[in-house]
Amino acid sequence: MGIEQKLGSMGVVTYRLEDLVNWGRTNAMWPMLFGLACCAIEMMSTQASHYDASRFGMELMRPSPRQSDLMIVAGRVSRKMGPVLRRLYDQMPDPKWVIAMGDCASCGGIFNNYAIVQGVDEIVPVDVYVAGCPPRPEALIDGIMTLQEKIRGEKLTTWAEK
Repeated sequence: MGIEQKLGSMGVVTYRLEDLVNWGRTNAMWPMLFGLACCAIEMMSTQASHYDASRFGMELMRPSPRQSDLMIVAGRVSRKMGPVLRRLYDQMPDPKWVIAMGDCASCGGIFNNYAIVQGVDEIVPVDVYVAGCPPRPEALIDGIMTLQEKIRGEKLTTWAEK
């Protein structure tokens, strides 16, 4: 029994190119390792078998910015680390996305002093904020799913203009 018999008279199946590209982008994101503090432990446990980020197409965390399109900033960012964070973000290929994981990455957390960046959005544009100190792996998975919904609604012309 061939595919013709199973499909019947459905004919040709069409789909918009934009939706196919966004589907591929959402289901094959490669996150970059950027764990700076206690949130990194929770980020690593998201990859473990209990939470299994592989079901979202994130088989492994990439150590290189040139191989990744998602930066998960997990933990506090010091002023000395800021230029390094920006350089790694600039080396990532377009399109690229950023998740600020935890209170320290989102707004400085309990560290209200001159040495800690009060929100990573001062350095790189952030797409999704994940709250908590430290946020549970479930919260990061929810942030990933929120980012996937955002990517599904993007237009191809948005990236062509950049």
